[in-house]
Amino acid sequence: MRDTRESRLLLVLLIAIAFALITVDIRGGEESPVDGARRAAATVFGPVENGVAQAVDPIGNAIGAVRDSGERHDRLAVLERENAALKHKLGSDDRNRSGVRQLDKMLKRAGAGQYGIKGAEVIAIGAAQGFSWTVTIDAGSNDGIKRDMTVLNGDGLVGRVTTVGPDTATVLLANDPDFTVGTRLEKTDELGFATGQGDRPLRVQMLNGKAKVKAGDRLVTFGSQAAKPFVPGVPVGTVVRVDPSGGDLTRTVYVRPYAGFTKLDIVGVVVQAPRQDPRDMVLPPKPAGPKPTPTVTVTVTPSGPPADGADPADGTE
Repeated sequence: MRDTRESRLLLVLLIAIAFALITVDIRGGEESPVDGARRAAATVFGPVENGVAQAVDPIGNAIGAVRDSGERHDRLAVLERENAALKHKLGSDDRNRSGVRQLDKMLKRAGAGQYGIKGAEVIAIGAAQGFSWTVTIDAGSNDGIKRDMTVLNGDGLVGRVTTVGPDTATVLLANDPDFTVGTRLEKTDELGFATGQGDRPLRVQMLNGKAKVKAGDRLVTFGSQAAKPFVPGVPVGTVVRVDPSGGDLTRTVYVRPYAGFTKLDIVGVVVQAPRQDPRDMVLPPKPAGPKPTPTVTVTVTPSGPPADGADPADGTE
């Protein structure tokens, strides 16, 4: 197209329409009028992304074994058997060994929380439907995935499902500025709300301005009504900084998330919530502190002077 006045006006008009649609989408939330277009885009482009990922990824087919997890009862035993089968399928090269480790870690985490999960693989970063921190996974409505389901991996909370197509779904990551999740502090049960800050730590607003919290404390998800969009007990992260309360009604802390959002590969969508809140059971064991070094104290008692006439050499007079 030639650089004419008409072409420049058309470009400005298209940009204005794009920003208008973004504004309407953000303000509309879950009832966004463009949500239907997003779903249609996922339906059209999802199979293409999925096909490309399957063509280049040797572990794609193995994920199907995770998707058909057994029932909630004896979940850990079922997941361990599936994991053993997956290890056999995946072989022994470096990439597949990494996939095995991720699967193993995620299945154990899900078993500890008694979550029923559908395994999936990240096949695209940054969905075409927006400018958020998102990923596309190779599981959709045909696999039982629905909107507002919790997504986790072997480290902790990854995000929540926002858009679902037949074979793919979009996940809004927990570090996105539009992402908010209720949190609970380990042991003290202090509640707060964590919000994403991109590549910076999560910002958590504690509801109690006098809450006793310090660096190193750990948080899990509090859970939502009917377990959507969040199930309880999923590890969120570790406190790295605490702002002074200053007498405010709330208190702000900053949390380093457990999940690495720039290196996601294998994830699990929670399709079945636990019967009971797992509380802190899903958190990893705390690392053992350094062992104390034993000390030995030697006390020397000085001897007195020799008696008169005594020979110090032989002890005789």
